[in-house]
Amino acid sequence: MLMEERQLKIAELIDKKGHITIAELTTLFDISHESARRDLRILESKGLCKRTHGGALKPMPAGFMPPRNRNFDEMPVFENYEQIAKLAVTHIKENQIIYLTGGSFGFHMCHYLPRNIHYTLVVNSIDLANRLRHLTNVDLYVVGGKMRQSTSVVDSMATDFVSRMHFDLCFITGGGLTSEFGLSNGTDETAAFQRKVIENSRQKILLLPSSKIGTNAFIKVCNAEKFDLLITDWDCVEEEISKIEEKGVEVFIVEPNPNRTEQRPRERKDDANESNPVQGTETQESDS
Repeated sequence: MLMEERQLKIAELIDKKGHITIAELTTLFDISHESARRDLRILESKGLCKRTHGGALKPMPAGFMPPRNRNFDEMPVFENYEQIAKLAVTHIKENQIIYLTGGSFGFHMCHYLPRNIHYTLVVNSIDLANRLRHLTNVDLYVVGGKMRQSTSVVDSMATDFVSRMHFDLCFITGGGLTSEFGLSNGTDETAAFQRKVIENSRQKILLLPSSKIGTNAFIKVCNAEKFDLLITDWDCVEEEISKIEEKGVEVFIVEPNPNRTEQRPRERKDDANESNPVQGTETQESDS
C-alpha cells in the first residue's frame, strides 16, 4: 500500500471513530511507530487530525458547542475527567472563597469536595447548586441572570454579578487552549463571564482534558499566562505543553492509576533526564 493511500485510510478511520492510537496503526497497517507518527504529523498539517501523545483525535470545529440540555446524571464518566477533578479539589483551603466552574468538571468535583473544612463556593449553574445545597460546611452563592437550558448562567447580568466579587481561587474550563491564542470558548457571553471571574481571582486554575489542548474554540477568553496552574491528563501533546510552560504556567499531569493522583508537577526537560507520560482516554466538554 502506498503511503498516500495509507494516510487516506487513516484519515477515514479518525473521521469515523473520532480517534486512533499509534498502537492501532502499527497493527492495522503493519508499520513502525515512527511511520505511524509521521503519518499523523502529515495528516495534522492538512487539518485532518489533532495529534495527542498516544495517537490522534478528530479535530473539533471552532464553533463546537456542547448539548444545551446536558444531563450530567446520564453522561459517561471518563477516567481523565475524574482524575483531574480529584487533583483539583486538593487545592481548596479552609475559609477560601472559590468560583467553581459550571462545566463538566464542576459536576465531577462535587463528589470529591472537602467535607471537613469551611469555605465558600460561587457557582453559575442551577443544577450544580442543587447538588451542593446539602453540604453543611459550605456557604453557597448562585450567580443570577438568564438561565440557559443547560442551567448555566453567563449573560451580562451574571457578568455584572461576579464583577462585584473577589475570589481566592477560581476553577475554569473551556473549549480550547493553545500557547499562541490562549484559552477560548464557544460564545462571547461565556468568554466575557469567564474573563471577569479570572480578573477578580487571586489564584487561577485551568482544568482541561488533553483533547482540548492544542485546539482553538471560537472566542478568546484570555492569554494562557493568565493562569497559575493547568491540570490536564496523560495524553497531552508534549510540544504544546512545553510552549504553555514557557509562558510561566505550571502544569500538572494526572495519571490513569487511581492511586497516583497526588499533586505531581510535570517534569520539565531541564529537571530530569527523561519523562514518562502515560496514555489515556478523552472526551469533549465546554462551558463556563
